[in-house]
Amino acid sequence: MRIRNAFPVFGLMATLALAGCSSTTESASVDDKGTPGPTVQTAQIFDDAYGVTTDAGYSLPAIPIQKVKPQFRRQIVSYETTERPGTIIVNTRERFLYYILPGGKAMRYGIGVGKQGFAWAGTAYVAWKQEWPTWHPPKEMAERKPEVAKYVEEGMGPGLSNPLGARAMYLFNEKGQDTLFRLHGTPEWASIGTAASSGCIRLMNQDVIDLYSRVRPGKTTSKVIVIQ
Repeated sequence: MRIRNAFPVFGLMATLALAGCSSTTESASVDDKGTPGPTVQTAQIFDDAYGVTTDAGYSLPAIPIQKVKPQFRRQIVSYETTERPGTIIVNTRERFLYYILPGGKAMRYGIGVGKQGFAWAGTAYVAWKQEWPTWHPPKEMAERKPEVAKYVEEGMGPGLSNPLGARAMYLFNEKGQDTLFRLHGTPEWASIGTAASSGCIRLMNQDVIDLYSRVRPGKTTSKVIVIQ
């Protein structure tokens, strides 16, 4: 991956290059003029979408969804925006990710935000996506947690305990440069709706599988707007 100073948080990018989102940094201010409007009304909620899920030979355990606050469960909501269907809007402060649907609707997912998730805001696109990705923790994390040091170089292979979960989507800027910002799954469903200690934007595994199935990588097909 190419690492260039396309954003004012180059230090963050350097750290995240190996981590695939697993570090911390200070925040950067970004102008968010013209950001989309608020949700209006829930049209449908998918409480039945979080059962045991078999995927690529893995058996994802059921999520006790009644322990997750209702607003952070997958649901279709009214959403007024001029962005076209297929656009992803991530509101890090409210802990929501919206996938814009036709007819003034959006599929809304609850998210967890790592500290570096607040590091920048702007426009990107999903350049590529991966099922059951490999996780590389940064050296800084290995210094704090020696038990993960063995994964710095070779990475942690796919699996139910992998911090990137069942799917990862990799965001690049308009110049085709890797932002090192990821949308990914997590086995830690209880972290949804919170600011976790590490990670980019995390979704429950059942939700990230659903989002992944909707996203078509490419500059013209998968616009992503991150707002604070």
